[in-house]
Amino acid sequence: MSALEPPRIAPGGFRELGPINWAIAKLGARAIRAPRFTLFNVLGQHKLLFLAWLPFSGLLLGPLGKLPRKDAELVILRVGHLRDCEYELQQHRRLARSRGVDEKTQARIFEGPDAEGLTARQRVLITATDEFVVTRSISSETWAALSAILDKPQLIEFCMLAGQYDALAATMTTLRMPLDFPD
Repeated sequence: MSALEPPRIAPGGFRELGPINWAIAKLGARAIRAPRFTLFNVLGQHKLLFLAWLPFSGLLLGPLGKLPRKDAELVILRVGHLRDCEYELQQHRRLARSRGVDEKTQARIFEGPDAEGLTARQRVLITATDEFVVTRSISSETWAALSAILDKPQLIEFCMLAGQYDALAATMTTLRMPLDFPD
């Protein structure tokens, strides 16, 4: 988002979020070590939708997910890159580092599936993410490669994760959400 483009929906406070969503947004901000968690302060203004979305999103991102956390972060970073969503990238560059995806690996993820230094698994995940986001499907060849490294629950989760973060990237970009960190 350009500094010249104001947010379409400004981050809300207690009055806009209500007590429950405000408390969740405050806890989220503490977890990411920021003064506010803009995503929560914006989405929380649709009180029921936010409360319905939060457990789904948390399951995909949290310890109960079926995909290894490093794989999930790879997918999310690639989606953020493909959708040119700086908010998503800013959040997940940090989170990915905490989950063992270093700066060099992140640069390779952004470069694409042909980048030197990627593992075969990373190449398959990036290729599948690219196809899912760009074509809204996955080719038979890529699906076979993905099926060789993921079991059925992981395959389902892969699709839901890529779709969730694609939808979030579109939402964040459309609403012009301000970044949480100055960098």
